[in-house]
Amino acid sequence: MDTPKHTVVLGASPNPQRYGYLAVNRLHSHGHPVTAIGKRSGAIGDTPIIEEHPALEGVDTVTLYLNPMNQVPYYDYILSLKPKRVIFNPGTENPELERLLRENGIIAQEACTLVLLSTGQF
Repeated sequence: MDTPKHTVVLGASPNPQRYGYLAVNRLHSHGHPVTAIGKRSGAIGDTPIIEEHPALEGVDTVTLYLNPMNQVPYYDYILSLKPKRVIFNPGTENPELERLLRENGIIAQEACTLVLLSTGQF
């Protein structure tokens, strides 16, 4: 396995039918440390879902499971994390946030985290 990449999942959900839930599980199974942030607290396995926006160090990736309108309150938080990249999963594409990220030297990647993990491209 490649080096573990600390990943923040924005839009994590305790509902097993949601992609944010699947992503947290799949990231863990690939050995990546995860911070799960959602609208409601809960848990995905041993990973707590938090509602807060904690200051975090060493974030490699932020993966989005929020529609563009729900991303707006997170703009400053995402930038404050200084991730190497932000993954816009299908349905989360947001030209405004993508531009802000590029202006701050952060890679904006339109992709599916689950596919990236399953094909070894994460």
